[in-house]
This record gives sequence, structure tokens and C-alpha cells, in this order.
Amino acid sequence: MAHPRIEIINESTILDDSDVKPVVPSLQTQVRRDFALPWGANAKLVFLPKKSNPSPASWWIGIFDDSHQAGVLGYHDITAKGLPLGKVFARTDKQLGCEWTVTLSHELLEMLGNPSSNLFVQHQSNKGFLYPYEVCDACEPDKFGYKIDSVLVSDFVYPAWFEHFHKKGSTRFDHCKLTVRPFQVLPGGSIYTFDVRTHRINAQRKPKHVRPRNDSERRDTEFRAINGVRAPSNGNNVMNSEV
Repeated sequence: MAHPRIEIINESTILDDSDVKPVVPSLQTQVRRDFALPWGANAKLVFLPKKSNPSPASWWIGIFDDSHQAGVLGYHDITAKGLPLGKVFARTDKQLGCEWTVTLSHELLEMLGNPSSNLFVQHQSNKGFLYPYEVCDACEPDKFGYKIDSVLVSDFVYPAWFEHFHKKGSTRFDHCKLTVRPFQVLPGGSIYTFDVRTHRINAQRKPKHVRPRNDSERRDTEFRAINGVRAPSNGNNVMNSEV
């Protein structure tokens, strides 16, 4: 199977192309060297400078300035054509003291781990609740990331993190070896569950810097936000015709 082509599109006014382009090789290394083996998912990353036209057959990650929701640093969803789409908000990152490269890495890996945002797992001891396959949320704070060359990227969990039967310390649960048991959330990380009986989404950790999720809003959009919170949004003002 051919690996997807993921185009990283710079639409930010605070980042020059010269800021974004050098980051892409480090992200490519993360995907191929670190992520592909445990998750079986690889990709070819391509940088697109400002005012470029993205390919309609590619996956997209756009880098913009400002989020329309307080504290939302990025999210991933799917387009109307069913292709994964990610958005990163660089100025919001900087305003909240976060690295935009970590947000970019986070959304990239979660797109690869759950391309259609529809993969869940049921915890054996918490029946009736589904945990989304979001590979960076539990360890998302910048302080848990790691550097490739000089670029700070996100830590991510391994498949074993979603497998309840593993005993504490029995295997590797995340890339940086910071979690020691399934479903463990590091300080500042987050985890959401979907209650199949009530159709409600529940946050394990109290949201900060973001408004609560409304039941009427889409449940399949995942976000990275300050203090480990994800939040729904209508996105920014570019590429919305494809969402």
C-alpha cells in the first residue's frame, strides 16, 4: 500500500517559509524512524510555501495564526471528500507559551494513527465507554516532547497504551518511556471517553482555557489545547471549502 502524501501548508503571517520548511525533515524522521514501526503507518511529507495550491488528492495540514476558540492550539478532522485534514495555530501557540512544532507533530501523528477520527477502543473494566485512538493526548505537554535535530516534537503513546491487559511496567507504553501502564495520563495530558449509552463525551481532566463541548457539536474532531484539553471548532478561514 502506498504511503499517503501529507502536504504541510504555510498560511501563517508570523512564520516565514524559512521557519517552516526546515521543520519538515525532522517530522519526516519522526514518522519514518519512530512512529512507523510501532503503529504501522508511514507517510511522505511535503512542504508547500505560502500561496501554493495543495493537491486535492493529498492529506493537508495547514499552519495558521489564530484559533477561533480560546486555548485551542490545533485539531484534525476529515474533509468532505473523506481525506484527513489538520490545522495548527502558530500565534495562539506562541501566545500561550507553547511550541508550534509540537502542535504540528501532535496533529500529524494523530492523523496517521486515526485518519478518519473514527477509531475507538473499549476498556475492559469500563464497559460502555469508548476511548478514541488519539496517540498524543495523554502525553501532549511540550515538556514531555523530544528533539529531532533542533526541532521539538510531541511524544506519543504506543498501541500497548490502549491494551488494558498489560501490567504496570511490563512493556513500552509511549515513545519517551514516561507512561508505565495502559491509559495512564501524564500531568497536563488529557483523555476523553464516549459514553455509548448517553452519547456524551466525558473529559477525564477538567478543561482549562477552553469552553465546554456542546452536545450539538461534532464529536469526531480532536484537538490539542493548552493544559491537555481538546475543544470543538469550526476551524479557520482557509481550506474550509473542503471541510
